[in-house]
Amino acid sequence: MITFFLWLILLVLCAPLAILALILYPVVWLLLIPFRILGATVDGILSLIKALFMLPVHLLHPAK
Repeated sequence: MITFFLWLILLVLCAPLAILALILYPVVWLLLIPFRILGATVDGILSLIKALFMLPVHLLHPAK
C-alpha cells in the first residue's frame, strides 16, 4: 500500500513537470534559432579567415 501511495505522489509531482517540459521545449527551441544562425555565420567567417591565412602554405606545399 505504501508503494502505491509513493507512486501516486510521484505522479502528482512529475506529471505537471513533464507537461510543462513538453510545452516549453518547442518555445525554447524557437528562441535559440537566432543564436544557431549567428554561430554558423561566425564559424563560416572564421573558416574563411583561416583559409586565407593558410593559402600560402597550401600553395607552397601541394598535396602529394
